[in-house]
Amino acid sequence: MSRAQISALVFGVGGFGALVAATTSNEWKVTTRASSVITATWVYQGLWMNCAGYIQACRGLMIAAVSLGFFGSIFALFGMKCTKVGGSDKAKAKIACLAGIVFILSGLCSMTGCSLYANKITTEFFDPLYVEQKYELGAALFIGWAGASLCIIGGVIFCFSISDNNKTPRMGYAYNGATSVMSSRTKYHGGEDFKTTNPSKQFDKNAYV
Repeated sequence: MSRAQISALVFGVGGFGALVAATTSNEWKVTTRASSVITATWVYQGLWMNCAGYIQACRGLMIAAVSLGFFGSIFALFGMKCTKVGGSDKAKAKIACLAGIVFILSGLCSMTGCSLYANKITTEFFDPLYVEQKYELGAALFIGWAGASLCIIGGVIFCFSISDNNKTPRMGYAYNGATSVMSSRTKYHGGEDFKTTNPSKQFDKNAYV
């Protein structure tokens, strides 16, 4: 097993776990400190407490990110060199590359969903005409961004790990070439021995006559 694939698997699976934690968390936004001082309470909201249009879009992106991360983890396990499933090394390399692409898509979906949600919060916070309750960025957003970054990094490493499997056919070709050169040399020396023995036999016959 290559170290690149180990690190890619750690990044990908860790990012997938962070995406699950962020999606199920209720701390996507929290009331501002100014209002919390007055009310002495903290109010948290997540993706599943409101049915606004932008929240539904963020919810769909996070569900897609979690689903892609799940399938990416499965593909990554099949593409690892240490596993017995997945077929030959070339097939495993293709599966590992597919896992990398899926992890990258998962990270992009999570990054987009968290960014849209954060943009809505900051727009309402700095809008002087917005008179309703204002919120700040919650911890789940930062967890989602971190998970997205880990998925993208793991996916890139998986895509570049395919180059390790391409080195094996070259080594086999060089080895076959060396054996063919050795076999040709042995045949050549055998021919020389045959030619050197023939004049000696003719000389013996002439000497006898």
